[in-house]
Amino acid sequence: MAINRRQWIKQSALILSLLNTGFLSAKNNVEKVRIGACDWSLGKSSDPKSFDVAKSIGLQGVQLNLGSESNNMHLREYAVQQSFKDASNQTGVAIASLAIAELNKVPYKSEAKTERWVWDSIDVAKAFDVNVILLAFFGKNDLRNDEPGKKEVVRRLKMVAPKAEKLGITLGIESYLSAEEHMDIIQQVGSKSIKVYYDFRNSADAGYDVIKEIQWLGKDMICELHMKENGFLLGKGTLDWTKICQTLLAMEYFGNGWMHIEGATPKDADVIRSYKHNLDFLKKNFGY
Repeated sequence: MAINRRQWIKQSALILSLLNTGFLSAKNNVEKVRIGACDWSLGKSSDPKSFDVAKSIGLQGVQLNLGSESNNMHLREYAVQQSFKDASNQTGVAIASLAIAELNKVPYKSEAKTERWVWDSIDVAKAFDVNVILLAFFGKNDLRNDEPGKKEVVRRLKMVAPKAEKLGITLGIESYLSAEEHMDIIQQVGSKSIKVYYDFRNSADAGYDVIKEIQWLGKDMICELHMKENGFLLGKGTLDWTKICQTLLAMEYFGNGWMHIEGATPKDADVIRSYKHNLDFLKKNFGY
């Protein structure tokens, strides 16, 4: 349940006080959140070779894209699933979570076929023993200033949420909406299986204060994180990543136990070298 404004103000004041006094630090974060990357940002979208790239960087896991319309969301096929499991076992890099990036091109808010994609993705998540599926709401699937679109998304999520709950899977909404708008959708659906998939860069680009947003949502409403700076290494863009990390530590945020680096690569820079920097940066800021 979302906290009200009075609770949020009290919580924010407490967190700021603890951070300023040094009482809360990375050392208090006993249960670490593991660090992975999105397969598409490694240049291997929905490709088992993403595990080799992740291993060379030193990442612990990979977030897998379910597929594309052209390959009929191929992770739904048993043989394809097995190839990804084999790659994970061979490299020691975990399958961390799933995403349906194609929803940005074929919108969940309007295209009938996407209902089957989301429904089936829950079975895929169960087969991979992961518990978060990212539902992307950008591009053609953008929900900003689209009340009919939001209404349809709520209707569809109400249909699929009971299955997700039964199998212990969370459907994470990633969008340009505000914290309050996300919570309005979640409360209308009325299921614990629907949460926010938080991306700091996207939220800042939409004009929101990311610190206030995550504090307002609270640690239990955010299922997983993207750590991203479009066109810049982490720590080299406009976001205050040190403050973001400190706030997450102060909130004792763990989510589903994963955060994923995405798109934090300068133009024409080497992906592996960039991601090694980003991984080291996050480890340092979280005290790992």
